[in-house]
Amino acid sequence: MKEISIFDVIGPTMIGPSSSHTAGALRIALLAGKLVRGRIVRADFTLYGSFAQTYKGHGTDRALVAGVLGFSTDDPRIRDSFSHAEQAGLAYSFTIGGLGRDLHPNTVDITLQSDTGQSVSVRGVSTGGGSCLIERIDGVAVSLSGDYNTLLIRQQDTPGVVAYITGVLSDYGINIAFMRMYRETKGQTAYTIIEVDGGLSDAIVPRIEGHPAIDSALLIQI
Repeated sequence: MKEISIFDVIGPTMIGPSSSHTAGALRIALLAGKLVRGRIVRADFTLYGSFAQTYKGHGTDRALVAGVLGFSTDDPRIRDSFSHAEQAGLAYSFTIGGLGRDLHPNTVDITLQSDTGQSVSVRGVSTGGGSCLIERIDGVAVSLSGDYNTLLIRQQDTPGVVAYITGVLSDYGINIAFMRMYRETKGQTAYTIIEVDGGLSDAIVPRIEGHPAIDSALLIQI
């Protein structure tokens, strides 16, 4: 009888032993990677709760690295993601953040750096069944599921910005499923997350970024 590794267990849309600890973890890192422009050269992970206790046995470490590399949850390369990271010039580290008693038990903080000098810090949770939620971006509390095609906009919290954004979307005939704005302090950095029905054209990005109070716009295509 052939010996079967836990990384040979194939579910409906995943490789790995746990939908929460492998598929969900990978999706967190995959979403985080979409928030960075350029090639990601370093990824630092801080693990909490159940992630911190079982990340090696359940392959959470390999899944996180695979997500940063852009692999899907059913990609057979997940099991060898460390080797692929070395080939891609991706440096990475894992830190145990403790049980995180006030956090979801499957929580990870990810800091990514790109070859363009950009960096982003993300907190994500694996919510079960391979699903995930991004809860913080650069210290700002948000809610990003990655279940829809999404436009993520970083802006200054000034009057008229939201009206400008919705005007651009109207010009392109975009139907908004959900739209939320998040900020830590009035008048400072804010994020607008727009989840849409249907696709998003790349041409939207330069139009959105044409407003002087908008720092960046990123498309997250599922």
